[in-house]
Amino acid sequence: MSILRYLYGGMGLDEILMITLVGLAAGVFGTGSGTIIALFVNNPNQATLNFILGFAGGMMLAIVMSDLLPEAVEAGNFLIAFTGLMIGSLFILALDIKLPHFHFFETADELARHIRTGTILGLGIAMHNFPEGLAIGASYVASPAVGFTLALTIALHNIPEGIAMACPLCVGGMRKRWILVYTALAGFPMGLGALIGSSLGSISPFFLSISLGFAAGAMLYIIFGELIPGAQNAGQGRAGTFGAVFGTISGILLLSVI
Repeated sequence: MSILRYLYGGMGLDEILMITLVGLAAGVFGTGSGTIIALFVNNPNQATLNFILGFAGGMMLAIVMSDLLPEAVEAGNFLIAFTGLMIGSLFILALDIKLPHFHFFETADELARHIRTGTILGLGIAMHNFPEGLAIGASYVASPAVGFTLALTIALHNIPEGIAMACPLCVGGMRKRWILVYTALAGFPMGLGALIGSSLGSISPFFLSISLGFAAGAMLYIIFGELIPGAQNAGQGRAGTFGAVFGTISGILLLSVI
């Protein structure tokens, strides 16, 4: 679907609301699904989780390289797209420096330590979900098919994030219903990001280009900084590697038929 239709045809509030709801659903249901798995599966198979991480990373990589970056350049030019990419990458780098995913507090209470660990991890996930929401919103402006595919992919990679957040909370003795609520809340910033991404992306070619570039940069950092390394965790390298390969191929094939 052509970018020009959205640039000159305009995007109504109902369309922006729909994109916001899609982003919100991807964040909430993604992390929420991971929480349900963590609550009912005592010892999730590490190889399976690594495969899911690798698959999500591979599919996201296919989307970034096949759609986000080309659409960013098409909407504006290479310089604008590259500027957005660098800003997106540096933004996620700043989050990683200021708020690492895993941060343990010194405390004599072991249960409290686990709960605090899960809380800090959830805050990190929430902050990472915002630029992912930008990716969904900006992608929808360029192509609804690509935006929806990206939303599904992000929801998929949010499953292990939900598991990672829920596990220390479970060990810390938090009630299951509150664990589900807190992990679902971590997905809310994705809806906000989708709202902003779709709103800015529909204003002008410049904002569309820089929004798509920002999304691509954020996604590349998350892919190579989190998903791919995480997929090689606990000595299950082959599972993560095959997941990444299968995810990349699946992403290319999916994008070729939508």
